[in-house]
Order: sequence, then structure tokens, then C-alpha cells
Amino acid sequence: MNASRLVDLRAELARRDLQGFIVPRADEHLGEYVPSGAERLLWLTGFSGSAGLAVVLADRAAVFTDGRYVLQLAAQTDAALWERRHITEEPPPAWLAQHAPGGRIGYDPLLVSEEGLQRYADAGVIMVPVADNPIDAIWKDRPAAPLDPALPHRLEFAGRSSEQKREEVAAALRTAKQDAAVVTDPASIAWLLNIRGSDVPFTPFALGFAIVHADAGCELFMAPQKLPPATRDWLGNAVSVQDRAALPGALAGLAGKRVRVDAAGSPVWFAQQLRAAGAEVQGGMDPCMLPKACKNPVEQQGARDAHARDAVAVCRFLRWLETAAGHESELSAAAKLLELREQVAGFRGESFPAISGAGENGAVIHYRVTPESSRAIRPDETYLCDSGAQFTDGTTDVTRTVWTGPGAAPAEVRDRATRVMKGHIAIATLVFPVGVAGPHLDAFARAALWRVGLDYDHGTGHGVGSFLSVHEGPVSLSRAARPVPIAAGIILSNEPGYYLPGRYGVRLENLLLVQPAEFPEAVKPFLRFETLTLAPFDRRLIEPALMTGAEIAWLDAYHARVLAEVGPRLEASDQAWLAAACAPLK
Repeated sequence: MNASRLVDLRAELARRDLQGFIVPRADEHLGEYVPSGAERLLWLTGFSGSAGLAVVLADRAAVFTDGRYVLQLAAQTDAALWERRHITEEPPPAWLAQHAPGGRIGYDPLLVSEEGLQRYADAGVIMVPVADNPIDAIWKDRPAAPLDPALPHRLEFAGRSSEQKREEVAAALRTAKQDAAVVTDPASIAWLLNIRGSDVPFTPFALGFAIVHADAGCELFMAPQKLPPATRDWLGNAVSVQDRAALPGALAGLAGKRVRVDAAGSPVWFAQQLRAAGAEVQGGMDPCMLPKACKNPVEQQGARDAHARDAVAVCRFLRWLETAAGHESELSAAAKLLELREQVAGFRGESFPAISGAGENGAVIHYRVTPESSRAIRPDETYLCDSGAQFTDGTTDVTRTVWTGPGAAPAEVRDRATRVMKGHIAIATLVFPVGVAGPHLDAFARAALWRVGLDYDHGTGHGVGSFLSVHEGPVSLSRAARPVPIAAGIILSNEPGYYLPGRYGVRLENLLLVQPAEFPEAVKPFLRFETLTLAPFDRRLIEPALMTGAEIAWLDAYHARVLAEVGPRLEASDQAWLAAACAPLK
């Protein structure tokens, strides 16, 4: 089936006098999760990962993804049709410069950022914008755009009114001497206007675009049928609502104005339209991104409450796993965890598809279990489960790796898992000055692995939203991240790992809330991490001889906290299991 689609696309490109075309895994908002009608990469290639890009030429084609999905890419694509490439080791612009020199390469300006497009130009590739995506011309049964309603996100969860947020953004625009900002990220719109929706899987977005003005006025471009009367009343008179079709005219109306557009996070189409209209485009971070990331006190308490309730489901699941080996599968385990979470107050769905990987499947960093791939969870192996939930007061993300045998894991597995644990503790206990950014901290999580020549091919941590995206910018703990200073109120994941392809994987993840650190004699402000996630780590995977006294003390104190805070919420039989799971290490 995919072969015929590739043939049809090449015919369409020839008709348009294009020598090639790039197919990002993106929609018009450049988000991680996209509606079904925007899954062009999946439709064309069969690859379902959340990060990737295909390049189609007349005589060859390639699919690119990062280290999280390399094994998945190989499993889901046809090697006879697609070359498989690591997107950082062999970037698409370099591949195109080598294989299509001088060729006219088409791109959809609604699916590529200005920064992304510039990388092709820097490589000498001739990029040609197309007004209508050629894949849409051949995708005959393409799903329609979602029209689920946008609903109010109440102040008891949001903590601040939309008026306050719009004034904060407007003040930042005035300080920058900018007249307006284009906002294309649905998470930013959700935060700014205190609305939520269900247009994409796992993330409560209502898809649309906005223009925020320096006088705190806002224009929202969203299908009118998505906005019931109660939501229109909630938005208020300072927010005008127009259909998506009105967006080009509104951008043209900014002629002569200074307009901020996020060159990394917004489709290049917006900057192109504004420049054509005579506006002065100024690059800059989405003005909602950092204020959204810095959770206010209500959102911080909501995160604590959501994690405390989620912990009940996670701990019940970990106890259930004690007898799962030999009787359950990866798929049934994921279903059991979802069943337990559905019993938790405020649950609104998973924050991403659970990664449920036993043995060798745990080594696939973003493994997606399916009925076809699912296998039994066997005795005496590792089982890795990375999962999360959306609650009205917060978003969770937790990974635990367990040993399915009654005794301790083999020495090699304990060694690797303990080094991952040491990296986790190193991040959790860090205290650092204001101004430090995510890339500066990433190495702390890897040091114990680096000492024996090991590493992992993903970032150590990402931002997490408040009943929003489980992957949120602008801060992340990664060598590849932009050096945006970490600020109080930001929630970050702490998830070092180790993966031995074909055998096993280990990842240990908690969420952390950035807090001020108080030092009586400090000469500058410092920050620390508050751990939000509450669930025991599997002591069968830990080798105490590899840990320092301080590391053991941290783990014992964490487990004591888990027992004290989660234990009273559990039934008696689960309490007894938790007490044993949280016993001191030695």
C-alpha cells in the first residue's frame, strides 16, 4: 500500500516540476500530537513516531528520526522503499544537498518553521513553497479537521485570569517595542485564554491561532462551531473570534507594525505573509511560553494534588505487577494501568500512550505496544513502564523499571540500573544558581554511566504542562536544548536511562518542581528541585555497594515519604506491599 502512495506522490511532484518534497511529522501548529488528518508522515511511510521527517526524490526516499525511535523506524518502514537515517547524525538538509544538488525541493510553509527552513538554505538546497500540500491531493480518504468544542478551564485550576495573562504578555510586547505577536502553539492559546479542548490525542488542545496585541486585546482564529455560547462568554469582549479563513486578512492588517513571530516554533507561512503585507517581523520566543512554564501557586498545588492521586494508581499497578510475570502481556499491563487510573478523581485521559516494554522491548526508547508487537511479561527479566495521566489540576509522567523475578536482578542489570539511579539522584538533589540552563545540568545525570563508557540517546528531562502538554518548552535537560535559564515554578522530568538493544532497558523518571533555595549567606539567588512523583523504585535492581551513603540516604528518605503520603490512601493489602517496597535499602 505504501509503495503505491510513494508512486502517486512522485507523479504529483513531477506534475508540479518539483524534484523532491519534504514531509515533516507536523501539523500547522508544529506540535508533537497532531489530529489524524495531519498524520501525513504516518500515512506515507507507516512510521508512527512523534518525531521524524521524510524526503522523497524521484529515485530514492529517506525517513529520518532521532535516537528515541531508531528501532521503531526500522520495524515500521519498508527498507525496499525507504532509507532509514538518524536525524542528528545525518540531517535532512545535508542528505538533500548530497543527493539532489540543484533540485527544486518543495515544502509546505505551514509545516516548517523559519529556523527549520533556514537550515536547508544554509546547506544550499533550493526550497520551493507549495500553496497546497501534494500529499493532500492524493490522500483521498483524509480525515476532516476536528471540531470538538473548546471549554473553559476554571480559575480554581488555572490560578490566574485570562485578563491577567494577556496583560502580562502585552507588557512584554510593549517592553520589546512590538505591536503584536502571532501565537500558533495551541498550548499557549489554551494557557492564555484559559480554555481546553480535545482536538488531538492525549493533550487537551483546542486547535486555533491567535494574535495578541500590545494593548492586551486578542484575536482568536478558530472554527466558530468549536466555541459554544458558554465559552464565548468566558472569553469576554476583549477576545474577538473569527474563523480560520480570516487569518490572512488579519495578518495583512498588521502592515507597518512590528510583529513578533517565533522563528523556531511557528510555521514560516506566518512570517512570509506578514512580510508580504509590509509588516516588520521580529523573531522571538512565543511570549506565552515562559509564563506558561512557570506555574503559579494554584497550578503548583494542583500538580502536587494530581501526583498524590496518581500515585495511588501507580502503586496499585506496581503491586499488581508482582504476580504478572507468566500471566500477563505488555498490552494487558498497559490496559490494567489505564483501568486503575480511570478510578482516580479528576482523570481526563492518558498524557501519552503508555510505553509498556518487557525485556528487549524495553530497550526501544519510545516503544509503542500494539496487538501485533505485544508479548508476554516473563519471569526474571526487566519490565519498563513509562506512562502519564491528564487531570484537571495537573499532568503526570512517571517511569519505573522492575525486575520480574522474586530475587535480585543479575549483576550486570543491577550495575546499569544503579548507575541510572545515581544519575536520577544527582539531578534530584542539585542546587544551582539562577541563570543556569538545562544543558548545564544534563551531564550530572550521565556521569555514573560515563565513568564506565556508557550513555543514553535521549535528553534527561523535559518540561511538563498544567493539564496541558506532557512535553513543554522552553526548558529541558538536554545537551541539544536551547540555553534558556531554569526558573522557579517550572516542572521538569528527571529520566536518565540505559538501553542494551535486543536485551533490556532501564529508565527511572520522576517529575520535579523548581523552587527557590534558601541560603542565609547566599550572594545570589539559588534554585532547587521538589520531587512531585510518589512511587517506589524497585530495590531488586539496586546494588547498594555502588551507591554513596548520601545516595542511599536520599533513596531511603524518598521511600519513607512515599510510604507516609501514599500508604494511607491504599487498602490494607496494598499498604503491606508498599511498606515492603519502601523498606530501607540496607
